[in-house]
Order: sequence, then C-alpha cells, then structure tokens
Amino acid sequence: MDFTYSEDQRLFQDSVWGFAERHLPGGALGRAHAGTFPWDVAKLMAENGLLGITVPEADGGQGGSLMDAVIATEQIASQCPRSADVLQFGSFGPIRVLAEYGTDEQKQRILTRLLAGEALIAVAMTEPDAGSAVTDLRTTATPDGEGFRINGSKVFTSHGPEASYFLAYVRFGPGVGGIGSVLIERDAEGFSNGQPIGFLSGDEWMPLFFDNLYVGPENVLLGEGGFKKQIAGFNVERIGNAARSLALGQFAFDLAREHALTRQQFGRPLCEFQGLQWKFAEMKMQLDAARLLLYRAATNADGGFPDAGETAIAKAYCNRAGFEATSEAMQILGAAGYSKDSLVEYCFRRTRGWMIAGGSVEILKNRIAETVFERRFSQRPPS
Repeated sequence: MDFTYSEDQRLFQDSVWGFAERHLPGGALGRAHAGTFPWDVAKLMAENGLLGITVPEADGGQGGSLMDAVIATEQIASQCPRSADVLQFGSFGPIRVLAEYGTDEQKQRILTRLLAGEALIAVAMTEPDAGSAVTDLRTTATPDGEGFRINGSKVFTSHGPEASYFLAYVRFGPGVGGIGSVLIERDAEGFSNGQPIGFLSGDEWMPLFFDNLYVGPENVLLGEGGFKKQIAGFNVERIGNAARSLALGQFAFDLAREHALTRQQFGRPLCEFQGLQWKFAEMKMQLDAARLLLYRAATNADGGFPDAGETAIAKAYCNRAGFEATSEAMQILGAAGYSKDSLVEYCFRRTRGWMIAGGSVEILKNRIAETVFERRFSQRPPS
C-alpha cells in the first residue's frame, strides 16, 4: 500500500500548481465576493487543458482519472478558493454524467461548449417537496409525439442564474424506476425563472419553472429507469464537493498557520501558546484523515464511478473537517479572519453550505449505516 503520489501525479500536481500560482492569486479576493461564476478562470483553464479532466479524450476531455481531478482541485484552491468551482463544473458535476451517458450528438452540441469554458451546465434536482427525499420529485415528462412535455419546478439549483443548460431530473412514470433526466436549454419555450435569491456563500439560485416545455428526443439523456445511473454519476459530484471542502479547509489552515508564526501577543508568537497548538493539532489530524478517505474513494473509482459507501464516508468527513478547520482558523485570526478582507470567512461560508449540498451529512450517515449492516434502511414510515 503506497500513500504517495506516482511520478505522473507529482508532475501533474506541480504543473497545476504552477498554473494556479501564475494566474490566480491576484484576483482571488475579488472572485470570492463577485457572486458570479469566474468565467475568466474557466477560459484560462480551457486553454490550459484543465477542463474535462475526467472526460475521455475521444469526447474532447483530458482522459484523466478522478484522482487527477482531486489533485487539481487542491492545487487550484491553494491559490484561489473560488476557482475550485470551475473544476467542479468542468470535471465532477453533470458534465461527467453527460460525457458518460450522452449521445454523440449531445456531446457535440453541448459538451464541446462546456469544455471550451463558454457555457455552464447545472443539476436541476431539488424541488420544493423533494430535497433529501429526491425520489419524491413531481416534475413530469409526459409523452408528446417523439418527445415529452415537461411540467414542474426546481429550487436551490447552484449557478442557476448563469447556466445555459440544466440536467433536470424528471418523472417519466411512477416509482423510482420512472425517474430519468432531460437536458433543458435556458431559451426553451416554456422555461421561466423567479427572482435570484442569495445563498450565505454569496452565490445565487433561483426557482426554475417548466410550463408544458417540449423536450425532443435529442434532449433526453436518461429515460425511464435511468435513476440509478444518474445517482451513480452524482457520486462523482460528491467527490468534487468533498475535494473542495478539504481544499478550502487546508487553505484556511495554511493562512492561520502563517498568522500563528508571525503574529505576536504578550511578547511571543501565537504558535507558542499551548491552547493554539492544540487547535492546530486537531485541524491537522482531521484534514489528514479526510484526505486519506477522499483519496481512497477517488483512487478506487479510476475504473468508473466511485463506490457509494466510500464516497459517503469521504464527503461526510471532508465536509466536517473542512468546516471545522475554517471555523478554527477564523478564531485564530480573530477580527482579521472574520473580516471580508480575508478569504477565511469566505471559506467558512462555503464549507458550511457543502454540509447540506450534494447530500446532507445526516443522509450520508444513513448511507454509511447501510454499508455497515449490509441492508437498506428506508426513511419512510411503514406502509
């Protein structure tokens, strides 16, 4: 068992770090507070082969592994936490599901634009009455000629105001087996949205409405019976969520460490106070453990999608470790860390949201328990 990078991974790590160090630090604070997707970084990453890391070369991607994308996320976030979101949407999110299950025509029409940093695709999954209980979704796809009429609504869609395409979970028929997905373009007739609403992170979402919206067969991604495949693909998104949680926690840790080495109070550096030493020891243990769990899930997925149980453990632990590291870093930096002039408060807000997004920590614990007992535990009341 080897806990070190391979030679290729080390070279890739150095290459991505070099890119990040050259291009990203100067605008990092501005991007964090802009509230918009960092399109400037997306274009740069596209030009430097950092979009579509997990997408096969035949589809225009880099043909790398999930572990490669995790490594890239850590290096990008070390210089600009906000820019790690570009890697999420460019390698981990619905782009990966599109690359896996899309038709050649869908890939040519949509994936090409995504990989060029010209467009954004968002997951439209959550509904007003279907959050953690996603299989309760009510958005319907009713047959109409060769296509379908979509009716329903979605909420909490990350980057909804800026996405050009939506990977929408819809119901073709009853039960879990009736759930699939379609690709909806923003300018489609029957598509509308409510007013943007801000998250604590600074990002915005807005309600999405589908009113008798027609989707032709060319925009059906996974038809009836496709739910299990979609969720398998969604585990990739969870790995990206975990990677960003870990990376932002590490970013805050590193800033706090530098502060503790250089800041003096009572005539001595902060790092000489045992109370702070213990804080750093706890953060270090948690971040290291989180990294090992994340790397296990990512490495074991190199032949396909990650294992659901390993992904649940990695995401739950990285979410918690990342948030606690940013919280402690803020405490160590004091008012400077609490200020919006510091990226620590930004990392604190972002990591808190990832404990909810992509599967809450509580839901993930349910999933982990199922791996422990090797059986399913329905959260629904007995019928």
